[in-house]
Amino acid sequence: MSAELTHPNIVDGWFREISSQWPGQAMTLQVEKILHVEKSLYQDVLVFKSTNHGNVLVLDGAIQCVERDEFSYQEMIAHLPLASHPNPVNVLVIGGGDGGVLREVLKHPSVKSATLCDIDEAVPRVSKLYLPHMAKGYDDERVTLFIGDGFKFLEENKAKFDVIITDSSDPVGPANSLFQKPYFQLLKESLAPGGSISTQGECIWLHLPLINDLMTMTRGLFPVAEFAYTSIPTYPSGTIGFVVCTLDENRDLRKPLRKVEGCRYWNQTIHRAAFELPQFAQEVVDASKKN
Repeated sequence: MSAELTHPNIVDGWFREISSQWPGQAMTLQVEKILHVEKSLYQDVLVFKSTNHGNVLVLDGAIQCVERDEFSYQEMIAHLPLASHPNPVNVLVIGGGDGGVLREVLKHPSVKSATLCDIDEAVPRVSKLYLPHMAKGYDDERVTLFIGDGFKFLEENKAKFDVIITDSSDPVGPANSLFQKPYFQLLKESLAPGGSISTQGECIWLHLPLINDLMTMTRGLFPVAEFAYTSIPTYPSGTIGFVVCTLDENRDLRKPLRKVEGCRYWNQTIHRAAFELPQFAQEVVDASKKN
């Protein structure tokens, strides 16, 4: 009989998400059963079944996706750049090994090729087992899975993609480099003419200095760069942001050009509203235009 799984972040039946990235606060979820624990080549991987929120994927102690609300994040980071692009055909996802963003990309009939590049093979492998509703896109014939370094992949694929979506974890550990200027320069060089990107842009309640840095940097690289956000209860402070940019100086990223079928959160009205920020956050984003 195998021993019952344990994990240091689960104490007395509760998972605790404690991190210096959100000082003085912590998300807790009640655990029904620990499903998977491993140390991959890159990070600590935990999956547990919660009592009220479905299965939960945790990397290096930080919640990546929760079955109950994951669709908010996946739909918005994907459809903000895709629905505002006139004809996205070739799409790249960096990170996002759980498959959620990939699932959303495939909702666009114009997409003929969707490539996902994740550095850690453990994430898609584990997600296929415990988050099959998110990982179902891997079975689509349009999909290519590449396990390896996103930097190297971008360096070898220039001027190729209509949309590139970076579904990264927080800027610590293996994902830290995905928030730096050299990475965004590579993104720009890997876009086809008129291409767009979106990246995970952290939380307006917690990370305003980082958001200012991201917006200042991207506005120096792209003719159009915007910040949007969505509501998602199980992410720190209940919101997560997106940096959305395009090479097309005439494109209105706030304007969806078509409906997307099968969404639970995204619609054309929410798309437009996502770029309307609270005043304290808008002032930071506006200040980046002056830097």
